[in-house]
Amino acid sequence: MSLSLEDLDRITHIFLPYTELKTREVTSSGGRFVYYTTAETATSILRNKQFWMRNTAAMNDYLEVEHGFECLNASYASSPGIALNAALNTCFSDLAVEVQDFFYEWLPSIRRDTYITCMSEHLRSEDQHGRLSMWRAYGERTGVALVLNGAVMVRKSTEPVLNIFSSPVAYLNPEDFGAEVEKIANNIVTEVDYIKSLGRETVKQTVFQMLRFAVLCTKHPGFHEEKEWRVIASPVMHPSQHANFAVEVIRGTPQEVLRVDLKNHPGLVGLALPELLDRIIIGPCQFPNMVGAAFRRLLQEVGVPEAEKKIIISDIPLRQP
Repeated sequence: MSLSLEDLDRITHIFLPYTELKTREVTSSGGRFVYYTTAETATSILRNKQFWMRNTAAMNDYLEVEHGFECLNASYASSPGIALNAALNTCFSDLAVEVQDFFYEWLPSIRRDTYITCMSEHLRSEDQHGRLSMWRAYGERTGVALVLNGAVMVRKSTEPVLNIFSSPVAYLNPEDFGAEVEKIANNIVTEVDYIKSLGRETVKQTVFQMLRFAVLCTKHPGFHEEKEWRVIASPVMHPSQHANFAVEVIRGTPQEVLRVDLKNHPGLVGLALPELLDRIIIGPCQFPNMVGAAFRRLLQEVGVPEAEKKIIISDIPLRQP
């Protein structure tokens, strides 16, 4: 079935209410995201005009993904899962079992074939200093924050160009996860006639993706300060001609990464550096002015206009090791 942008909005409202809420919030706060990293990694991203996506199995995020699976399993074994399955079966006979079987068929691939890049929502109040907790977690001795214009992150499209998707992270314990599942079950009951009009296969695929993003983007509530969004690629499930595999050594460990070029494509603008980059915040370090001058020169080399206006030296108080 061919879906319109209006269909996508309504489907998001029914099946992804948390995504709908967070998209509205991030848009109202300026629509920007930020990537906290080391100066070395930031230099590589800008110089190569490319970002890397890492397999979750090689990242700390692996355990966070397992938290999502645990929350889903707990919900399915209790009243929220019962309510969701009943609502799905109201739409189409035995759809709940079909969705569950389909999900578990793909589960091994979800575990081993998911590549992500993590970003945070960027608030206007953080324009000059960044976020102290993120400098502590990701800045190391010389931290840099790449602040990005986020239109490309929240863009809706009936025909994805990259086959790479973004989603907000939900910071939930199993009980709160169950409450979200019940909310979706109620939405399905309310919209049952519309959902039937979409057709069984479209609904099956929609619910499957809902479950996939739920497990990949649910973290322990203790991480809530990160305000994280995840950029997600699954090359087996959703092949992309714009993401290429390469072997890179990261902190001493050789591993496959997906490399994505920072450039525009027909039907997708805003990914190229001049449009994408809002500012660079130089984090607490021993030589902030020297680092700032280096990034100013680097921006000029890669063709970013008015480079000097994009460099901000953070004076946030953080003791360096």
